[in-house]
Amino acid sequence: MKRHGIALAGPLALVLAVFFLAPALLTLPTGFREYVPGQGITAGSWTLDAYRDIVSDDFYREVLWRTLGLGLAVTAICLLLGYPLAWMIARGPAQLRMPLLLLVIFPMMLNLVVRSFGWIALLANRGLINNLLTDLGLIAAPVKMMFNLTGMLVGLVHIYLPFMVLMLVAAIQNVPRDVEAAAMTLGSTRRHVFLAITLPLTAPGILAGSILVFVLTISALVTPRMLGGPTYRVMATLIYDEYMQMLDWPTGSALAFVLTAIALAIIWAANRVARRWAVT
Repeated sequence: MKRHGIALAGPLALVLAVFFLAPALLTLPTGFREYVPGQGITAGSWTLDAYRDIVSDDFYREVLWRTLGLGLAVTAICLLLGYPLAWMIARGPAQLRMPLLLLVIFPMMLNLVVRSFGWIALLANRGLINNLLTDLGLIAAPVKMMFNLTGMLVGLVHIYLPFMVLMLVAAIQNVPRDVEAAAMTLGSTRRHVFLAITLPLTAPGILAGSILVFVLTISALVTPRMLGGPTYRVMATLIYDEYMQMLDWPTGSALAFVLTAIALAIIWAANRVARRWAVT
């Protein structure tokens, strides 16, 4: 039985090793090389300057904390919006389940760039929202909703909300209704049943959806670049700039490895929490 399990996991492990582990290991040594502006990477030199700058430089620390804060904010908003929507898809009226599910899945069929351009048309200073508010006399000047946290939150929540909803739908559908019915029969209120039974039983789905959305958010590039602009940077856009514009590959590699390490640490911690829940 153990051999069969290894054989089934083998192809997936091979794909992960070739397309994830190998590039990460190839990137790691570059972060320890010395970069000289105007000359590039100097031969035969090894240094910790790139990692030291990430820890000590206020600019890099600000970008790092901004990225983590953005990931937490997007995850929280997706959870708050996604749970009621997932509940309606899993347990709502039968005539609403399929239309709601299609509304959740349909945006995932559109290209990421197209969706980001759609938000640009809505959120720009002369976009549809500002023009509408101006025509209604609610504002005298356009409200800045792009190249800041607002635009990033709106765009990323729209993109990653379906992932959270799909995770929660599966978790809610797996909750035994007879357990909830038994609690109601014994005199529990709907609120108590939800807090004491339904919510704890859907906790693995909440954890899985939150980890997925958080990791995808902190590593997102296209939407932060389009809605955040060149000035409101996060880790992914900063890595891109270090590689493609500054040509500072050591710093870009160090930043990429730090971001990868954060994502892996979060996944590891989530796995530990999930195992404890499974034991209890």
